[in-house]
Amino acid sequence: MTPRLLPCGPTSVIAEVDTPGAALHLAEWLRAAQLEGVVELVPAARTVLVQCARQRDLTEVVRALAAYSPSESARGPGPLIRIPTVYAGVDLAEVADATSMTVEEVIERHSAVTYVGAFTGFTPGFTYLTGLDPALHLPRRATPRARVPAGSLAMGADLTGIYPTCSPGGWHLLGHTDVVLWDPERDQPALIAPGSRVRFVPVDDA
Repeated sequence: MTPRLLPCGPTSVIAEVDTPGAALHLAEWLRAAQLEGVVELVPAARTVLVQCARQRDLTEVVRALAAYSPSESARGPGPLIRIPTVYAGVDLAEVADATSMTVEEVIERHSAVTYVGAFTGFTPGFTYLTGLDPALHLPRRATPRARVPAGSLAMGADLTGIYPTCSPGGWHLLGHTDVVLWDPERDQPALIAPGSRVRFVPVDDA
């Protein structure tokens, strides 16, 4: 499918696709193409912002996007990150009721998937992960919380993720981890980047 192109100033364009996974694939395809003059690629939920150095560079990008095919491979799979997780979130029982499952089934389904980081946003180090089992898809909470502890594992709609710092949040809380998701002192402050693969490993609360 050819992305829908939306103008964004004289040297940028927004390429719109249908899913977070498609946006990540498109961003990786553009990186692999190494088009001259592309200075930044920013994947989001269903778009990729392409910023160029000059207007003539943008013309080449638009021409390349017209030939894009989702069936073409981009890069290989990203690094696999295993996150030890205590599934004891305050919303776990409520999620089980809403999905007509037991708590154990929710944990089993959520931890059985290898997720892929699609894009970052909301707060530094928060990466939206795709791959959530469709049986677990639920809308956001009707009333967001003013404070969600750092390390909280949560899900909303068709995505899941971990709150890297204490912040407000409207997703369903399934559990928590002690893994540090965001550390400005690291060479790569965000542990999980777009393209990273993630597995949640259930562990007992110490």
